[in-house]
Amino acid sequence: SVFGVGEAEEPHPTFVENALAKARHAAAATGLPAVADDSGLCVEALGGAPGVISARFAGEPKSDARNNALLLEKLAHLTEPAQRRAYFYSAVVLVRHAEDPRPLIADGEWHGEILPAARGEGGFGYDPLFWLPELEQTAAELDPALKNTLSHRGAAMRHLLDRLAAHPL
Repeated sequence: SVFGVGEAEEPHPTFVENALAKARHAAAATGLPAVADDSGLCVEALGGAPGVISARFAGEPKSDARNNALLLEKLAHLTEPAQRRAYFYSAVVLVRHAEDPRPLIADGEWHGEILPAARGEGGFGYDPLFWLPELEQTAAELDPALKNTLSHRGAAMRHLLDRLAAHPL
């Protein structure tokens, strides 16, 4: 980070709790207001997994390739697109200071399906597997500006800005 803040731990079972912990960590380290997010992929057929452990789905060290391979392995028996529904979820939290009792919390979702094989060179994480039927592209095939407009993180940030306009610092 620009402020030299190290990575915060993400021990919590929900995206919101992890985002809040990260925001509090950054605010404590800098003495400034902080915004943090926690995001992940939730696959309906897997009961919402990988969920909060999306980045470490296949264990440590983090590996997009191993995470994608494990996801494909777990979904291999599902052949219909409707069986492979998934969504990216992002929780974004703003704290005014590390002990802020009223953090601003916003979230966003991005719905699609998991392909049986990767497509596209852009993006990161599960993007090459995340199919957007209405666009007939994966997240990895999208122009980055369009991806930012459509994505769960973009939606969460827009919601946070709306909340901030209603509840200024």
